[in-house]
Amino acid sequence: MSVTKELTNVEAQAIAAKKAAKVLSQLSTSEKNTVLHVLADALVTKTEVILEANKLDLDAGRAKGYEVAYMDRLALSKERVLEFAEGLRQVATLEDPTGKILSSWTLDNGLLVEKVTVPLGVIGMIYEARPNVTVDATGLALKSGNAIVLKGGSSALSSNQAIVHVMHEALNHTLVPKEAVQFIASTNREATQQLFTMKQHIDVLIPRGGASLINAVVNQATVPVLETGVGNCHLYIDVEADVDKALNILINAKTDRPAVCNALETAIIHKDWLTKNKSHLVEIFNKHGIIIHGDKTAQTYIPNAVPATEEDWANEYLSLDLAVKTVNNVEEAIDHIEVYGTKHSEAIVTENKETAKKFMSLVDASAIYHNASTRFTDGGALGFGAEIGISTQKLHARGPMGLPALTTVKFMMSGNGQIR
Repeated sequence: MSVTKELTNVEAQAIAAKKAAKVLSQLSTSEKNTVLHVLADALVTKTEVILEANKLDLDAGRAKGYEVAYMDRLALSKERVLEFAEGLRQVATLEDPTGKILSSWTLDNGLLVEKVTVPLGVIGMIYEARPNVTVDATGLALKSGNAIVLKGGSSALSSNQAIVHVMHEALNHTLVPKEAVQFIASTNREATQQLFTMKQHIDVLIPRGGASLINAVVNQATVPVLETGVGNCHLYIDVEADVDKALNILINAKTDRPAVCNALETAIIHKDWLTKNKSHLVEIFNKHGIIIHGDKTAQTYIPNAVPATEEDWANEYLSLDLAVKTVNNVEEAIDHIEVYGTKHSEAIVTENKETAKKFMSLVDASAIYHNASTRFTDGGALGFGAEIGISTQKLHARGPMGLPALTTVKFMMSGNGQIR
């Protein structure tokens, strides 16, 4: 499991994955579920091996001066390993998305037409410092009958190699060929470029990480891309917002896990609400160590707020920094999100149902919340067991992508000698 900068034969790995996908597509739901339980048990058994590898990545990250948010995404613990093993077990309980007859009809000539869900085939997964993605993506891929080619970031290379090694050993005792789970261990950029352009072997690419990674995949890939997006998430606190609800939602969305993509980055606050409740806001900002980047009005009411720049409105901080924008009405809040939002997760706190309806219908995002935290934009939180990413595009899949997003359809026709 040593790190290598040599260019691996990515095409050979993709071909092997494609062959394994044929085997996967023939397995029953119960057979696939058994595989997921075997993988979960193996990960738990080999937790210490995984944590030892993760320590190598963490030590290297500290030496390179990685930011706190980055290190949080990279770090594993016994609890986190147990969590993603449990995620595999949850996926095993979910309904199989393949083999479903979505619709059927019989033509006048007696030809039976059926529209059936089938696996995509081979999924290429490109992601950064999130070792849990290695497990989540593999579980969702196998349950939906897909093989997967994984390309994690170099900063998590030791962790990912250890996890994949454990899964490969476990797969040797199942009906799934270990070739169904491929990991590109090379840190050479050319290996990634190979993955981008193997349309004949890879059916879809899913990038998961920062804006630069996602843009590189979208702009350079010839393989179809399921685009995930960065999370410049907003919370609009309306003039008719309940104070306790607003404060609790704001703090949860900002501080529960600041380094994740569904964390709050900008609070848009109605000017009159801010005037009435400034003391409550200042108290919770100070209590939780939140650093405010505010417009002129926000600076007036919030001591120690630094002036917000154009960059602040567009920034995904992934930290305890928070941009604060004041507005006169919901329309101004919607306009601000239209300019700076990333179509990820947006929320409104208000007791006015008409205001909430206007916000939820006009804001363009994959997930919209009324009186709830943006932190629920997550496959596990929404009952998917796990997610392979959060799509911010509009074609094929949008929002947290669970099992159904990893399928496509096939038209199957049965006749009795009909010709045209």
